[in-house]
Amino acid sequence: MPKNKTHSGTKKRVKVTGSGKLLAQRAGVRHKFEHKSSTLTRRLAGTTEVSPKDAPRIKKLLGL
Repeated sequence: MPKNKTHSGTKKRVKVTGSGKLLAQRAGVRHKFEHKSSTLTRRLAGTTEVSPKDAPRIKKLLGL
């Protein structure tokens, strides 16, 4: 049987923790900061856990 390949775009964007949770950057952090408040910019910083609804789909792309 052939093996499933890991989706190379997903593996660059998502980190898997030791317990199996998925961490990714929040949406809307890349550009147009002059239109966003400083409060919003700080809130978007860092990584967050992927929503439980999206997690199975991303795990499938990663081959988990």
